[in-house]
Amino acid sequence: MNLKPLGDRVIVQPMPKEETTKSGIILPETVNKEARQEGKLVAIGNGEKVSQLNLATGQKVVFSEYGGSDIKVDDQEYKILNHDDLLAIVE
Repeated sequence: MNLKPLGDRVIVQPMPKEETTKSGIILPETVNKEARQEGKLVAIGNGEKVSQLNLATGQKVVFSEYGGSDIKVDDQEYKILNHDDLLAIVE
């Protein structure tokens, strides 16, 4: 991928939706309609606000449900998010 986010933006690859629970129960599509709000940081812009967050590529993050723009590059789906759309880092 040759995308470099500008300013205080990041590119996140959303995690795939869970199709089974931890105990092995298969979830039907009607239950699993909501978009996944967790993903992996792929690229980070060089803006002042995003650099204060001490982010690194490969980190898992939680982002707002309706934030950002969806894009597709090389058959992979990504989200371009502002720093305000990032809610938490998953450790």
